[in-house]
Amino acid sequence: MAAAAAVRVEASPISRKAFWAGTPEIYFHKTIDNSRLVKVDDPHRSREMRSFACVLAFLFLCVFAYTWQHFKAIEYGYQIESMKRELNSQTEINAALRLQQAKLRAPERIDQLARRMGLVPPQPGQVIQMDDASADAGAPVMASVAPVMVLAAR
Repeated sequence: MAAAAAVRVEASPISRKAFWAGTPEIYFHKTIDNSRLVKVDDPHRSREMRSFACVLAFLFLCVFAYTWQHFKAIEYGYQIESMKRELNSQTEINAALRLQQAKLRAPERIDQLARRMGLVPPQPGQVIQMDDASADAGAPVMASVAPVMVLAAR
């Protein structure tokens, strides 16, 4: 062990002298004036920068288009859900209105209202049935001459 320490002690001064070149203790400040220098254009470098800018712009446009599409899809999803809710509420309102219409068109109700107003059921011969009752209401009908009974009121 002592021999190894002695070897190290002897080797350390030699290694210090070989690697130590010395550093100056004093630094001088020197100003460099580059105002008279002229930059030489490098066409290869400028073409490389233009292509890089074009690729970067294309990448930006792709990312922008993707995010725009993504947010529009989210917005349309919200609009669809809103319209579904509105459709459901309108369907419920429509069902309620159809129920009310059926209730108001009930023949028993109409008969009761007519009796309260003093109306009486029609006499035989007062009601004339149309021939083709099953035809469409909006379809054209051929005119025909039918005997009409006139009652004179005195």
